[in-house]
Amino acid sequence: MASGDAIRKVRKEISTAAKIRALAAQGRPRADIARALDIRYQHVRNVLVRDEAKARAAASSNPDTVPGKIRIGSDGSAVVPTAVTSALALKEGDVLFVRVDDGEIHLLTKAAVARRIQSLVREFVPKGVSLVDELLEDRRREVEAESRDG
Repeated sequence: MASGDAIRKVRKEISTAAKIRALAAQGRPRADIARALDIRYQHVRNVLVRDEAKARAAASSNPDTVPGKIRIGSDGSAVVPTAVTSALALKEGDVLFVRVDDGEIHLLTKAAVARRIQSLVREFVPKGVSLVDELLEDRRREVEAESRDG
């Protein structure tokens, strides 16, 4: 789409902020957006900075993206930040599993470990096969064999 076409299309947007967001989404520099819409650069900047702040706030409320910093004590211990424990509903005495992967430390809850194990096992079980049903059938056969053997 030609530069003029993009600007004409954006001018049909309802609000100036919507126009700013649409042009920014196209990768246009702030100064070009201000010139194209005949508004001050500061207006463009304020809209985009406010949107970035809202996006950061939304990300920090997601338990998968809670930022934090952990200091290592002289005894090698580490304390998980309250924001993280709250986001994961962890309480005193809960167990976290740790693994090191390519220089990164990953702390996993029991539920996360269970999900990973289930997804790994799922790769090796054919569709339509129930491991529970197979186990129960095996147990029935064992009980039947034991009762015959006496």
